[in-house]
Amino acid sequence: MTSIVSLPIVIPLATAAGMLLVRRNILLQRVIGVVGSAALLAAAIKLLYVCYTEGIQVLQLGTWPAPFGISLVCDVFSGIMLVLAGIMSLTTSLYAVADIERRRTAFGFYSLLHILMMGICGAFLTGDLFNLYVWFEVMLIASFVLIALGGEKPQMEGAIKYVALNLIASMILVAAVGLVYGLTGSLNMADVAVHLRDVRQEGVVLGIAILFMAAFGIKAAVFPVFFWLPASYHTPPAAISAVFAGLLTKVGVYALIRTFTLIFTENPQLTHAALVVIAAATMLSGVLGAAVQMDFRRVLSFHIISQIGYMVLGLALFTPLAIAGAVFYILHHIIVKANLFFVSGVVHRLRGTYDLKKLGGLYATHVWLGVLFMIPAMSLAGIPPLSGFWAKLAIIRSGLEIEAYWVVGVALFVGLLTLYSMTKIWAEAFWKEPASPGPIGYASTSGLGWMVVPIVLLAAITVAIGLGAEPAFEVATKAGQELVNPQIYIDAVLGGRQ
Repeated sequence: MTSIVSLPIVIPLATAAGMLLVRRNILLQRVIGVVGSAALLAAAIKLLYVCYTEGIQVLQLGTWPAPFGISLVCDVFSGIMLVLAGIMSLTTSLYAVADIERRRTAFGFYSLLHILMMGICGAFLTGDLFNLYVWFEVMLIASFVLIALGGEKPQMEGAIKYVALNLIASMILVAAVGLVYGLTGSLNMADVAVHLRDVRQEGVVLGIAILFMAAFGIKAAVFPVFFWLPASYHTPPAAISAVFAGLLTKVGVYALIRTFTLIFTENPQLTHAALVVIAAATMLSGVLGAAVQMDFRRVLSFHIISQIGYMVLGLALFTPLAIAGAVFYILHHIIVKANLFFVSGVVHRLRGTYDLKKLGGLYATHVWLGVLFMIPAMSLAGIPPLSGFWAKLAIIRSGLEIEAYWVVGVALFVGLLTLYSMTKIWAEAFWKEPASPGPIGYASTSGLGWMVVPIVLLAAITVAIGLGAEPAFEVATKAGQELVNPQIYIDAVLGGRQ
C-alpha cells in the first residue's frame, strides 16, 4: 500500500503536464482540470482510509532507508489534510469554469492550480525538513503567479506584498533547516526528533525552535506578521481567493503542528506558552480588523487570521483534546472559509461589487443565495449544530480542563465578534434595501450554475460535519493521538534504526 503515498503528488503533476499539452484548447483544459482534481480526491480518501485502519504509511524514495533517503510519510493528520486539498481542488476547478475567464485560463490557470496542489500535497507528505522547504517554494511560485494572473493593478500590489513577506519566511526557514542539520547531522524529521533528545545545548535548540515558529508563523499569518494576508487575498478572482483562503495558510498551521508535536517538544513551558499568547493576539487582531471592514472579501480575509488563532491555540494548549480540536478546527475552517469566498464571488457576479455599502436586497431577489451564505457564516461564528460549534467547543473545553481561563475568555469574545461580522455582511448585502436598483458595475448571470454547485457541495459538507460530528471527531481524535505520541511516527519511519 505504500505505493499510493506518492499519488497525491504524482496526480496533480501529471494533470498539470497534460494540460500544458492542450494549452490552446480551453474546454479540454477545464475537463482535464476537473478530472485530475477528482482523481486527487479519490486517492486522498483511499490513503486516509488506509492510514486510519492500518497505521502510518511510509514510502522510502529510491529504496534508500531512512534517515539516509527521502521519506514520504502519511499519518491520519496528513491524510485529513490531503482529503481537504482534494475537495478544494475539485470545487475550485468547477467554480473556475465560470469565474476564470478564457484569457486567464489560456495563461495557464488550471496548470498553475495543480502545481499549487502538488506543492501543498508534498508539504503534507514529506518527512524531510529540507523537502518541506522545497515544497513551500513550489507553493510560493505557483501562488505568486496565480495571485498576479491577469495583471490588474490591485492584483500586482497584493502579489508584491504577498511574495515579499513569504520570501522572508522562506529565508528564515532555510536558515533554520541549516542550523538543524549542523546540530544533528540529519534532515529527516523523525531522526531529528531522536537526535534533539540528546542535545545538551537547550538555548541553541530553543533558538532554532523560535526560527521555525517565525517562519511558519509568517506563512500561517499569525500575530504580528499577518498584515500581508488582508492586503493580498481580496485582489484576485474569487476562485483563486477561495483556494488561498481555504488552504494556503493552513499549510503553515500544519507545519507548526507537525514540528511542535514531533521535533520541538522538550521545552513546552516556553515554546507553547509563547504560542498561547500568539494565538490570543492573532484571534483578537483578526476579528477586530474584520469588524471595521466594509468590503466583503476583506472582512473574510481578516477572519482567516482570527480563525488561525483558534488552530494555534489548540496546538499551544498541548493536550490530546486540544490537538484533536485543532485538527477538527482545520477540517471545519477550510470548507467554511473557501465557501464564503465562493459566495462573495457570486454576489460580485450578480451585483458587480464587493462593497457592502453598495450592496443590499439580495435576500429578496435571491433567497437561495442567502441560505447558502448563512450556512458557512453561522458555522464560522460557532452556532450549533454546525461544524464550527463543535470545533470551538473542543478548543474551549480543553482550555477549561487545564484552567487557561483568560485565553478561553478571549476565544469566547472573539466568537461573539465573529457573529457580529457575519451579521453585518448579512444586514448590508442581503437584508437592507439595495443602494442602487440595478448592478453597480459589470454583472452577469452567465455560467452561474458552475459557481453554485461547489457552494452547495461545501454547504452540504458543513452540515454533514455538524450533524455527524461524532465520526468526524473520532478521525480528528485518532490524528491527535498520533500527534501527541511522536514515538508512533518515529517508529513508523525509522523502524529499528534509532
